[in-house]
Amino acid sequence: MTDVAMMARPQRWDVPFDPAMTDADVRLLLQRREFRDIKPDNFPPHMPLEGILKNDARLVHFRPGDIVVREGDYGNSAFLVLEGRLRVVLAPGLPPDLHGRQHGRQKGFFEALAQLWTNRRIPEVRDIRRYRFAREGLRHDYSSGNVRVFIQDIPAVLDKHRTAGLEDGAIFGEIAALGRVPRTASIFAETDARLLEIRWQGLRELRRYDENWRRQIDERYRANALRTHLRDTKIFEGLDENVLEAIAERTLFETYGSFDWHLSYKQLMQRGENAEAKEPVIAQQGDYPDGVLLIRAGFARVSMKLGTGKRTLTYLGAGDHYGFDELYANWKSGETKPLQTTLTAVGYIDILRVPAEVLEKHVFPRQAQPPKALISLADRPLSDDALIDWAVDKRFINATKAMLIDLDRCVRCDDCVRACASTHGGNPRFVRAGSTFDHWMVTNACMHCADPVCMIGCPTGAIHRSLEGGTVVINDDTCIGCGTCAASCPYDNIRMVEITDVSGKELVDPKTRQPILKATKCDLCESNPGGPACVRACPHDALRRVDFRDTNPFRSPNA
Repeated sequence: MTDVAMMARPQRWDVPFDPAMTDADVRLLLQRREFRDIKPDNFPPHMPLEGILKNDARLVHFRPGDIVVREGDYGNSAFLVLEGRLRVVLAPGLPPDLHGRQHGRQKGFFEALAQLWTNRRIPEVRDIRRYRFAREGLRHDYSSGNVRVFIQDIPAVLDKHRTAGLEDGAIFGEIAALGRVPRTASIFAETDARLLEIRWQGLRELRRYDENWRRQIDERYRANALRTHLRDTKIFEGLDENVLEAIAERTLFETYGSFDWHLSYKQLMQRGENAEAKEPVIAQQGDYPDGVLLIRAGFARVSMKLGTGKRTLTYLGAGDHYGFDELYANWKSGETKPLQTTLTAVGYIDILRVPAEVLEKHVFPRQAQPPKALISLADRPLSDDALIDWAVDKRFINATKAMLIDLDRCVRCDDCVRACASTHGGNPRFVRAGSTFDHWMVTNACMHCADPVCMIGCPTGAIHRSLEGGTVVINDDTCIGCGTCAASCPYDNIRMVEITDVSGKELVDPKTRQPILKATKCDLCESNPGGPACVRACPHDALRRVDFRDTNPFRSPNA
């Protein structure tokens, strides 16, 4: 056997959210009204209530003016106010200069250049002292950084901006924590405040095993998401708060598909079955529309009957709506024309249904002219539809930074692979292979999805969104190598690799004698100046990163 070094295999709670959390702290929390009615027996032995509070929560203190969460940040935790008073800044929110955003550190030119000769010959080397320091209680704050941003002039902010108060017992941040979406508002401490921060893994367990927490969080989640979505939807633009509240009272919440859609999708692909045939129907061509459908999260396919089959016309994502054009035309003409297309759920989708009579009362009378049609079928070549169909079937519509290679330009020189390896310690973070359509190939590289399902099951939160830009990254220090993210990725774009110590010794679990694994994937060369090294290294401009939510991601950027 090759020379090895022993290292205990990382476990779920090896690195608590706050190593300073004590048993005494947990006992005090259990006496609060938010926790004292919870039945500990409902929690399984491997996931006790006390363990969740001790390992997935932390006590945080904020001084007056400290910003607790910032609008636009990608959050992985929720907060419970234990003491003090906070303020939520309502729309339009704080100006960017008050957010005090801290940019991720990028390597300097010479640091980046030095990678060419400082990379080790052995790939995936780790300094295991980092892991030991984490277990010994060194506090890391990967979600908000080390520098606390604060507002110096609280009275001025309160005078210039609309705010709402949060006091003892208030819960906030659950929308971002559960939905993997950016924070919708900035919240700062008005007085000295003590909060319990619960990372989303712990919040998930509380919802799973306690009915009261599930009901409270879900009700708040739905209500807050509804108000925010209506306010940000263009068709309700300009309506005052009273009208929006009236619309909100009549709006229905609907979900289609499975929250863990990626698991069933992978099984269908392995069996060679048609995923489209399994898509739940949300609205059927030929039916009369009874309301406008607002997509809050997820994706949906818009299709039309074509002979004995169907023709995919487009797809919709968060922020889009369906059925408005037909409803408006019927209201204007007094006719009752049916829907011209079918809407089906691609994976999992959250829908808000606003009834037709609400639109007729509050929205349609304000329309100066008919809205622009969602889909124009005039002169649409079938080849374009085939591309859309392929992208939807492969779920590439989820991608915000897919690696697209023009095979007519690519000469297979592998400069992109070598550049990636040089940037990441000798091991590339992608495989130059993937699904192809015509002369296009979507490579097996992390696509930094709009709906990053790889985050759903991560037990430690090691895989998360970066503070700025929302890049999906992996914190190597807290990754326990469980492989959940790799198994969850519908595109097989996360790899589990064996690691070595700085001397080149393979790291092995002393109990099982199995190699220690870590998850790796493309991080868009986040710390390197100039962006992804693969794109910059291609000598033939055959490779680029594309957002499949664009109108035509295949169009040449120079067109």
